[in-house]
Amino acid sequence: MSDDQLHAEQRARVLIDAQLGAAGWHVCDLNQLDLINHPHSAVREVIMKSGSGRADYVLYIDRKIVGVIEAKPEGTPLSGVEWQSAMYASGLSARQQLRAVAVDGRLPFVFEASGTETHYTNGYDPTPRARKLFAFPQPQTLARLLREAAAEPDHPTWRGKVRTLPALDAAPLRPAQITAITAVESSLAEQRFDRSLVQMATGAGKTFTAVTEAYRLLKWGGFNRVLFLVDRNNLGDQTLREFRDYTRPDDGRKFTELYNVDKLTGAGMVGSSKVVISTIQRVHSVLRGQPVPEGDDPVLDAAVPNAPVEIGYNPDLPPEAFDLIVVDECHRSIYGVWRGVLEYFDAHIVGLTATPTKQTFGFFRQNLVAEYTYAESVADKVNVDFDVYRISTQITGWGSSVEAGTIVPVRDKKTRKERYESLDEDLDYSPGQLDRAVTSASQIRLVLETFRDRLFTDIFRGRSTVPKTLIFAKDDNHAEEIVTTARQVFGKGNDFAAKITYNAKNPRDLLAKFRNSPSLRIAVTVDMIATGTDVKPLECVFFMRDVRSATYFEQMKGRGARTISETDFQAVTPDALAKDRFVIVDAVGVTEHAYIDAVPLDRERSASLKQLLGKAAALTITEDETATLASRLARLDQQLTSSEQGELATVARATLTSIVRGLVDATDVDKQTSALETAREGNPTITMADVVGQLIESAVTPLAGNPELRERILEIRASHDLVIDEVSVDVLLDAHGVVDTARARQVVDSWRSYLDEHMDEITALQLYYAGDRTAKITYTELRELAARIKRPPYNWTPDIIWNAYAAIEVDLAHPRVRRADRHTATDLVSLIRFTLGVDETLVPYAETVAARYAGWLAQQEQAGVVFTARQRWWLDRIADTIAQAAGISADDLDNAPFTERGGIDGALSELGAGVATVLFQLNQALTA
Repeated sequence: MSDDQLHAEQRARVLIDAQLGAAGWHVCDLNQLDLINHPHSAVREVIMKSGSGRADYVLYIDRKIVGVIEAKPEGTPLSGVEWQSAMYASGLSARQQLRAVAVDGRLPFVFEASGTETHYTNGYDPTPRARKLFAFPQPQTLARLLREAAAEPDHPTWRGKVRTLPALDAAPLRPAQITAITAVESSLAEQRFDRSLVQMATGAGKTFTAVTEAYRLLKWGGFNRVLFLVDRNNLGDQTLREFRDYTRPDDGRKFTELYNVDKLTGAGMVGSSKVVISTIQRVHSVLRGQPVPEGDDPVLDAAVPNAPVEIGYNPDLPPEAFDLIVVDECHRSIYGVWRGVLEYFDAHIVGLTATPTKQTFGFFRQNLVAEYTYAESVADKVNVDFDVYRISTQITGWGSSVEAGTIVPVRDKKTRKERYESLDEDLDYSPGQLDRAVTSASQIRLVLETFRDRLFTDIFRGRSTVPKTLIFAKDDNHAEEIVTTARQVFGKGNDFAAKITYNAKNPRDLLAKFRNSPSLRIAVTVDMIATGTDVKPLECVFFMRDVRSATYFEQMKGRGARTISETDFQAVTPDALAKDRFVIVDAVGVTEHAYIDAVPLDRERSASLKQLLGKAAALTITEDETATLASRLARLDQQLTSSEQGELATVARATLTSIVRGLVDATDVDKQTSALETAREGNPTITMADVVGQLIESAVTPLAGNPELRERILEIRASHDLVIDEVSVDVLLDAHGVVDTARARQVVDSWRSYLDEHMDEITALQLYYAGDRTAKITYTELRELAARIKRPPYNWTPDIIWNAYAAIEVDLAHPRVRRADRHTATDLVSLIRFTLGVDETLVPYAETVAARYAGWLAQQEQAGVVFTARQRWWLDRIADTIAQAAGISADDLDNAPFTERGGIDGALSELGAGVATVLFQLNQALTA
C-alpha cells in the first residue's frame, strides 16, 4: 500500500471514528478494551482467526461481538470489498466465538465504510443485502434488533415478517385501497426496491389506505416507527384525525389505544411515538436542532430553499428512527431541494399521489406498485365526473390600457394602503400583468356577474342556492378583491364569501365552516386548499388564475371530485338532491392548455341516454360515446336507491358499477395499449382501431345483450327526473264535480295491457295466465312491480288503479269494488286477481286475509283446538304480517313486532315445535 493510500485510509478512519462516536459507540484500540464500563464498543484492529486477517473494527453490543466494519479510503467502491468484510464476519477465532452472536456461523452486522459512504448488511434479513446508510446505527438500535431476533428467530426482521402478514380484512376497504395495500406489501416482501409509489385518484382514500397499512406493519410487520409526511401543516391535523378515528379490524378498538400518534414538535418526542406526522420542512428543522411550533408557522411551513438542503447527523433523530416513511401528495417537488431529508433515514418510502410527475417516478425508481385513475374512480362511485364552463372576457384575454393623466387608485401590496395618482404616461398591461401589477375591477366584476347570471340557467339548471364554490386567486390581494366583489355581485353579507389563505384570520375555522355551514357559499384561496384538503359538498371549482403545471391543475381540480351522502349534502345545500358531478368554471383559459387534461368522461353532451343505449344495442357506439355512456350511468348510479340498485343488478346479473367500470376500461389508453401488445403476440397485423373496437364491444355486451336492462335503466332514469314547465300559462276552462269514467277506463285498459305485456317477468302471472288459480305472488315481486308502475310513463300507484275500477263500477246495481281509505303494495294481489278474472270482487287484500283468518280460527275451534291468550297474540300478528307482506317466513319472526316476545325463541316457547307447520298452514290458508 502506498503512502498516499495509507494516508487516505487513515483519514477515513478518523472520519469513521468520529461518526461512530457521534452515534454513541465507545471507540478504542484493542489494548484499551473495557467492556465492563463500555459494553457497546467499536474496537480497532482486531485479529481474527488464522488466515482471516485483521478486522478494521469489531463491534460489541452488551459485551458480545456482533459485527465488523471494513474501512477503506474515500472514493473506494464499497460493493467491491464486501468479500473482505464477509471474511472477517465469518472468521472468528474459537475464543471470539465464545463472546459472539452469530447467524449461521457469521456475525449478523457487517459494514463497509469510507468516511463519506457507509454500507450495511443485516444478516438477519431473509436475503441479506448491502444498503447505503447515512450514518452508523446507534448501539441501542442493534441491541433492539438482537432482542427481536432472539424473540422471533424464524422472522427476526421486518423484511422477513412482511412475508407472513395475516390476510387483509377487506370489509372496510374499497377495491382500489385493497389493491394498493396488497401491492405495497408485495413490494416490501420482494425488497427489489426500497421505495414504492402508489397512484390513487383524488378522493380515493389514500390516507385511510396509509393508516391501514401503518397499522398492519406496526402490529404484525415488525415495524417500529412510521413517519407520515404531509404536504402542508394544516393537513397534519386532518391526518391525525384519520389515525385517531381508525378502528382496528381485529379487536374493534381505536388505533391510538395501542399506538401513540403525534405531530412532530421536537426530536425528543419521537421516542414515545409510533406514528409521527409532519411536513418535510419541520423534519428538517428538527434535524438541525431548531424548535418547531405546534401550530401553523407561515414562514416555516411555506419555506422553499433556493438550493438543496444540507443534512447533518442528529443523534436525537438518527437515521434508523423510522422504518417506514409515507409521503402524501408526493408529486410535490421535494426530490430536489428536500431530497436529502428523505434519504437521511434508513426506511422504506411509500409515496401517495394522484398525479405523479417524471421526477416522482425517478425518485421512486419507476416502482409504481398500484395505479387507480380518475376515470376508474368515477366508475366506482368514489368520485364524480365534471363539466367545464368557460367564461371569456376581453381584458382577461388581451389586457387593456389606461390613458395618461387618468387619476387611478394605487394600493401598497404589503400595507394595502391606497393613494391616488395621476398617470404620467399611458399604462398598457398584458393578461399576464393582470391582478399582479394591475387589478381591473371591471374584469373581476364581469366574470362574477356572468357566473351569477348563468348559474341557475346554464351551469346548475333549476337550482336556487349558490353551490359551494372554491375560487383560485393569483395572490392574497387578488383573493381580497374577489371576496369583496363576490359579496357585492350576489348582494350578500360577510358570511356568504370568505378568503381562506394562510394570511387570513383563523383559516382552519373558516375551512371548517366552508365544509359544514349552509351560509358560507364561496371560498377564495391561493394555495391553501389546492391539495389534499377535503371539502366534500364542493360543486364548483373556479379558476381566476392560470396554472402552468398539469400536476397542480389535477390537484386543484380534484377538490371538487369528492362524493358525499345525500343527507350530508342537503344539510349544507338544501335544494340539491345528490352530488353526481362538479363543474370547473374556467375564467382564464386554464383548460385550453395542451398539457392540461380537462376532458370529462361525458364528451358527447348532445347525445341522450336513450340514444347512447340504442347505439350500444346496435354495436355502433364510438369511443367518445362509450365514455359518455359511462359518465351518464355513473351519474345515475350515484342517485339510485338501494332497492333500485338491487333491481338493476338482478336484471343485469351484475352491478351497474361493474358495467360502468367495464366501459371506462375500454376507453383507457393504457389498457388499450396493453391489449394491443397482447393481441399482436397472436396477430402482428392487428391495429389499435381493431383492438379498441373489440374492447368496446365487450364492454357494452351486458347492455347490448339485455333489452330489459336498457328498458329498466331508462325507466329509473325518468323516475328521478321532474321537468318543471315555467313557460306555459294555464287557463281555467271549467270547475265542477264529475267522475271521469273515460280516464278511468283508460287506466284500467292500460293496466290490463301492462299485465299482458309483462306476464313473463313475474312467476305468479305466468301461472295465472296458464290457468293456475292458486298461484301466489311474492312480496319481493310485489315491491318490484309497484316500483316499476310508479315510474314514467305510467306513474301508477295501487290507489290510482283501484279508484279507476271504482269509478267504472260505480253505476252498477251491485258494485264489485270495495273502497278503502288507502292501499298498499299487497293490494296489487287483489288487483291482479280481479283483472285476470280470478276473483269476482275487488276487495282490499288485508280484508281478504282477515276474513280467511277468521275462517281458519273457526276450523281450528271445530277441530277442538284451543289457543291460549299468549298463543293468540302470536297468531294475530302472524296474520297481520301476511296481510302486509303477502306471506311470512320463519326469519320474519326475528323482526318487529315478534321481537317484543323473544322472536323465534319466543314463538317456539309459546307455539311449540310445530311453529313451522303453523306458518305453512297460515300461508296456505290466508294468501292468494
